[in-house]
Order: sequence, then structure tokens, then C-alpha cells
Amino acid sequence: MTDSNRMAGRAAFAEAMGAGCSAICWPGGDGRRLYGRNLDFDRLARGTGILYLPGGQHYRCCLDEKDARPGEAVCSRYALMGMGLMLPGGTAALYDGINEKGLMGAQLYYRGFAHFDAPPAHGVRLQPPLLVTHLLSQCATVEEAVRFLREKVTLCAVPLMGTVPPLHWMFSDRGGEAVVVEPDADGLHIYRNTMGVMTNSPGYPWHRTHLLCFSGIQDTDRGAMRFGPEVLEPCFSGSGCAGLPGDWSSPSRFVRLAFWQKYARPGADEAADVGNLFHALQSAAFPLGMVRVEQAPAADYDTDIRPFDYTVYSAVMCTQSLRYYWTSYENQRIQCVSLEELSRGGVARRFALDRAPDVLMRGPEEGEALTE
Repeated sequence: MTDSNRMAGRAAFAEAMGAGCSAICWPGGDGRRLYGRNLDFDRLARGTGILYLPGGQHYRCCLDEKDARPGEAVCSRYALMGMGLMLPGGTAALYDGINEKGLMGAQLYYRGFAHFDAPPAHGVRLQPPLLVTHLLSQCATVEEAVRFLREKVTLCAVPLMGTVPPLHWMFSDRGGEAVVVEPDADGLHIYRNTMGVMTNSPGYPWHRTHLLCFSGIQDTDRGAMRFGPEVLEPCFSGSGCAGLPGDWSSPSRFVRLAFWQKYARPGADEAADVGNLFHALQSAAFPLGMVRVEQAPAADYDTDIRPFDYTVYSAVMCTQSLRYYWTSYENQRIQCVSLEELSRGGVARRFALDRAPDVLMRGPEEGEALTE
């Protein structure tokens, strides 16, 4: 591999930490708070999996091998788990995750808008791809995470694996507040008490205003229409939601998820809520073959590269049960790990994404015999 290919591959790896993506926070039944996300990209870094990290682990906030002032080791306060990759030196780069206090978060791609300042001379310097790991390691609530961002860390333009990926973030906790964090050219913006939906560029205020273009959408079908002497009775369902955009652009995905969140009904239990949220994520998922992209050169750690962006995996977290659920594009079976159960062992673990198709074959003996 040439040096130019290697650097391009490294950039692709770091960008995969944000990639395309959609995220949504949702209140299910019985006070449950859930967080779901899609990761949309054309590849996945080898070694990516569901990571569990107990509290009391040491990691760094600044890792680049060319940085003359590597960050000091930090000790995590809380156990956490989520999708991500272990980097050299024992630091995890989480794309999304949840900690033992129920704080949840994810990073998404913010192309064309993300801006990070040069590293400061003092204070805790934090590389953008390590923000999810750091806040889940140190903070119990959204309020505490916001204070960390304002007072205790500086997101800085120190490359990781050769690049500084353009990212923005959304976090939520057991209280239900969803906060959006966006690093723009005029500073770090922290939007409190948001609707709990995020996709990609433009920024959250633009997406929020754009929803006004769809004010006529409702959750009930339209009635009969009169044209002079003729009355046209409805002959199909779904007319109330006519006008929802159906493409996979960031603005369209934001609109679809915002209206799903507005009208979705909570389930009777956590399993039902999780299933509902996966259905919502499917409405914003990239089907393989519909979004062709220009491929970056492969790096040694890239796997399964395709010339299309597609939803590599979807994940759902529940802040009450501390469970992490996921599916992949190839394997739609919902898999789950429990942070509470993992915490009893106290050992760091990695679970494979397990992308092989999983089809349950039912035997003849399982069918109920029909009698006349």
C-alpha cells in the first residue's frame, strides 16, 4: 500500500466514526427512555464490536502519535458499553454507548460545518472521536456532560489516525433531556431540551426550522373530497402522511424521524418499545445499492468495503435496563447485552457484531396440525 493510500485509508477509518447516520431519543412506556441510531457508511473498521469497559480504567483523551504533548492518562468513573474500537494504548473510541448511570450518546458526521480549534497550551485536550468515551466515562447526567464541555475539556484539531473527522453529537439521560452538541466556526453550540432527533449537516437549528415546511402532515387519513357534483371517497390509507420525504438525504431523514417520534405509540414492555424504535430506524436506513459513493482507498483495518453507503448497523439503548441492542444490515435478528450483568464480572469484554444472516428454520413438528 502506498503512503497516499494509507493516509486516505486512515481518513476513511476516522470518518467512519461519524459516517452518515441518524439518531433519535424516544420515551417508551412506563417511563422508559430509549436512544437509537443508525451508522451509515461503505465499510467498517476491523475490530469494531460492542465493548464493555468497567469503571476505574485508564485511558487518554489525546492519542495521535505525532502529538508532542500526549494527553495525561484519565481514570474512568463509570462502567460503560457501546459500539466502537479499541485503539493502541487501551483507549476505546466509541461511536455510541451508554454508561451505568444511564447517560447515552452517539456521534454523527457533520461534514462541511464542524470546526475545531488548535490545541490549547493548557487544560484537557480532547480529540473529537473520543468525546463519547470521555463523557460516558466521567458524567452521570446530561447536566454534568454539559458542564464538562463548557468548563473541563477543549475539543481540538489534533488528528487521530491522520485526520480530524467532522462530528457532532447528541446525548440523553434518565431524565429524558436530549442535548445536541455542534462545533461550528463561531464556537461550540450546546442546544438544550431539543426534540431528540439528529441526522447530519446542516446543523440542528436549520433542521428544526425546516420542519415548518411539513406543517400539514398529520396522523389521520384525509376525508372525502368534493369536486363540483362529484365526491371522491378515499380508497387507500396513508393520505395523512402524504408529503413526507422518502429519500436518504440528511434533511429527509430528520423529517421522517421527527414525525415518527411525534406520533409513535409506546409499547407494553421494553421488548415492544425496542422493536418500535428499530422500525423507526428502518424508516431512515440506507438500502444497499441506492446511495453510490466514491470509494476511498482501503487501509489494513478496513473490512467489507462496498461502493455504496448503507446502514452497517443499528443500535438501541435503554437507560432504565442498561441494555444495548443491535442489528446489522445482513443480520436483522435483534441481539442484546446487559451492562448490569457485565458489571458483576468486572472484566472488559468485546462482543462481535455478528453480521452473518440469521434465519430461524421452523420444523414441521412446530406447526399446529389443522383438523377438519
